[in-house]
Amino acid sequence: MTTIARVAALAGVGVGTVSRVLNDSGAVSPGTRRRVQEAIDALDYEPSAAARALSTGRTLAVGIVAPFATRPSVIERLRGAAQRISAAGYQLVLLDVDRPEHLAGAVRSVAVKGRFDGLLVISLPLPESAVARVRSARIPLVLIDRHEPGLAGVHIDDEGGGRLAAEHLLGLGHERIAFLGDDESNPYGFDSSARRRAGYEAALRDAGVEVRPELVVTGPHGRSVARALAAQLLALPHPPTAIFAASDDQAVGAIDAAKAVGVDVPGDLSVIGFDDIEIARYVGLTTVAQPLEASGRRAAELLLAEIEGRPAAAEELQCDLVVRETTAVRGSGMMRESVRQREGESAMRGSVYG
Repeated sequence: MTTIARVAALAGVGVGTVSRVLNDSGAVSPGTRRRVQEAIDALDYEPSAAARALSTGRTLAVGIVAPFATRPSVIERLRGAAQRISAAGYQLVLLDVDRPEHLAGAVRSVAVKGRFDGLLVISLPLPESAVARVRSARIPLVLIDRHEPGLAGVHIDDEGGGRLAAEHLLGLGHERIAFLGDDESNPYGFDSSARRRAGYEAALRDAGVEVRPELVVTGPHGRSVARALAAQLLALPHPPTAIFAASDDQAVGAIDAAKAVGVDVPGDLSVIGFDDIEIARYVGLTTVAQPLEASGRRAAELLLAEIEGRPAAAEELQCDLVVRETTAVRGSGMMRESVRQREGESAMRGSVYG
């Protein structure tokens, strides 16, 4: 096995000089640095992570706390963070939180001195006690998809994104616009769906359109739940002509519900989502796009800066409307009326013939 001593001997320098080159210290002349690098390349030397950690006082590991790590939006953020963390020579350790009570254990794990050099947290609101624990351990902390005063991170304007979605539908002539989102009393404290709903409601009020309680439905996050909620909306005596879903996954559930009852999208029902995950591009979903992968990457850059002792702050990333095939100018609703008529005729035949 090649050792640092062999590298030093081949380059004609001391072991300390090789260490300074490996740690990118500026206290080495360009000529000496070049000789050391040539020796490293010639011997194919790769310093062990443990040795480098001892020399730098770092673990070269970053923890990332993520809820529901299999969700597409979380996966894209993880991908962006992992690319940047890996390129900097760190290992990214995923701490999956699939139950609210797991959060405290994840924070305790991170706060163990000498285990992680930094912490990224996706979407989860951190209680003050958790923030205090991480800070007392002097571990840099950066948030993704949340904005908390005094903490560095990246976030979007969810309320502005909700307004953008509603204004698009209003511009197409829709007034009976439904909102389909997450249960706002969820045990994790997620509130992005609530903020998107607030933006939707503000846009309707500004346009002089009444916000109708029967057109606002929420439930546990998921495509199957969204499909059931959308079916309820479509069964109303006066169903919506458009649905704004708080996520792309929920929007796909709404499209599934429309297809199940023969409602044409977008001819009779416009549907818009939020996030612009991969499936949105495949199904032609109009959506409010947020930079998921870029947010993970930028948060990782902020964390690396803090690890290096450079201050980082909160940053707001931009959302954009992406118009595809699931939204259109409000239609006549003739197909929807014919569907109800056929259903009524079928019910009558059932009552006659038993």
